[in-house]
Amino acid sequence: MIATDDGRTLEVLDAGPEDGFPLVYHHGTPQGAVPFPTLERAAAEHGLRVISYSRPGYGASSPRPDGATTAQVADDAADTATVLDHLGVGDFLTIGWSGGGPRALACAALLPDRCLAAACCVGIAPADEYDGDIRDGMAEENVAEYTAVFAGAEALEAFLETQTGLFTVSAEEVAEALGALAPPVDRAALTGELAEYLAASVNAAGRQGIVGWRDDDLSHTRPWGFDLGDIRVPVSVWQGRLDAMVPFAHAEWLAANVAGARAHLVEGEGHLSLMQKAPTILQELRQLGGLA
Repeated sequence: MIATDDGRTLEVLDAGPEDGFPLVYHHGTPQGAVPFPTLERAAAEHGLRVISYSRPGYGASSPRPDGATTAQVADDAADTATVLDHLGVGDFLTIGWSGGGPRALACAALLPDRCLAAACCVGIAPADEYDGDIRDGMAEENVAEYTAVFAGAEALEAFLETQTGLFTVSAEEVAEALGALAPPVDRAALTGELAEYLAASVNAAGRQGIVGWRDDDLSHTRPWGFDLGDIRVPVSVWQGRLDAMVPFAHAEWLAANVAGARAHLVEGEGHLSLMQKAPTILQELRQLGGLA
């Protein structure tokens, strides 16, 4: 547990070789920081140490007192810096998955003297800049969720309170619980280790109720607090064409609007199945950061 300057605490997970180069992993929405063997094993093979933390309101991390009204993606770059300062870490690489994708981009934009490279994987695009409605192409569950987001914090809270069964799902139940958000390619991937990770992470997300989920969703649709076109750190954008959670068009937009982004728009992969490409993603991330 790490204290922040504004009196909160952040739950931090530090895994992998102690002498490994730091890799900050930003989890998805709604999730908390729990062991992620698939990523940690791939990271160790590339000489990387995985540092992750539960964003405010998830796991044991304190919520932001004003999160429902003011939380921005940029705030999580500041929390990342706090975590790294506490651990005595200077330079780092970062990878963000899904709702963590914008956080990886925030680190690239706002911590350019420390963040050597960033990978935004199946990340959502900023609603206030996107060319169109971010809901277009989402499965019905996410359409309903983001319709509630756009209706405001109170409507979103009411919606999320109907979704809390996700917080108790087991590894065997997680694919069914996702419904249309998990198309066949993702359901095929949701077995064994990956299913166990996803279930544990969403269970951790709900330890304080819906507060972390609410604030994450709201931050996605507010201005993020930085300009994607000003990023000078190397960035890769990864997306599967069959993704039903975050539409393929989001990655196409990010690839066109994140300065200098290297795009990997992958046929035949979904939102979760793409995680199986972690070794390839991390290998390129090391190269982008000048470590290979």
